[in-house]
Amino acid sequence: MPETDMLKRHGKTFGQILKDTSPAMAADYKPEHFLWDVDGKVATITLNQPAQKNPLTFESYAELRDVFRALAYAEDVKAVVIAGAGGNFCSGGSVHDIIGPLLDLDMAGLLNFTRMTGDLVKAIRYCPQPVIGAIDGVCAGAGGAIAMACDIRYGTPDAKILYLFNRVGLAGCDMGACAILPRIIGHGRAAELLYTGRAMTADEGERWGFFNRLVDSDELLVEARNFAVRLADGPTFGNAMTKKMLDMEWTMSLEQYIEAEAQAQAICMQTQDYHRAYHAFVAKEKPVFEGN
Repeated sequence: MPETDMLKRHGKTFGQILKDTSPAMAADYKPEHFLWDVDGKVATITLNQPAQKNPLTFESYAELRDVFRALAYAEDVKAVVIAGAGGNFCSGGSVHDIIGPLLDLDMAGLLNFTRMTGDLVKAIRYCPQPVIGAIDGVCAGAGGAIAMACDIRYGTPDAKILYLFNRVGLAGCDMGACAILPRIIGHGRAAELLYTGRAMTADEGERWGFFNRLVDSDELLVEARNFAVRLADGPTFGNAMTKKMLDMEWTMSLEQYIEAEAQAQAICMQTQDYHRAYHAFVAKEKPVFEGN
């Protein structure tokens, strides 16, 4: 199969779905390579090849990338949960569907692939909705990168995070790991994991700040969704601004990020949610936010 077909072959994209619907309703989307459920204002993505611990293929990479890109235009989704089926999150790139075929690609084809995988991380970070990772069992390679890209991570005591790139003769700098992981757990800890490929245990992940919380496996998805509902019921315009600023301020000076936050907050003060919160406070009521 030509390399361009391997990288691009997947079903009707979320973007195409959105062009056919007005307003843009993510609940109408029917993915080909994972499960998709929209309940209220929360979308849940479930990687669903449990017998293989939910590996990624060229097609699922591309469809996930497209979905997260298109979420910027989805009017019915205010928070996203991503999980894996069968007690594991994601085992990384499929050995037979990705690792093997990559051996036959030339440099241009390999770069197309590595750029696409990085585009998935960018799409997760750039979508305005908070993304909550619900991580159980094996979370390896690209699975670890997806988890790393989430805004919030819930784990279980059985969760194991492995950045395996070193074990297969590659560098640890894959899908943004050398930039994002140190910001979550610290430079020295990230360096150890990326140099050795060893597992970060659930206990380490919680102590180091990778996991926001550990819960039992049978409670994982419920807890992650409950938190997503809480965010989706909040001031979602403000939440989207917070996410944007968390990313943008990485490369700003003190002068720049103080000014950027001043402008961002002034914009938020023009929203109706800000007015609703004030009037609810005066009336001693709980504010009902509408995201505008």
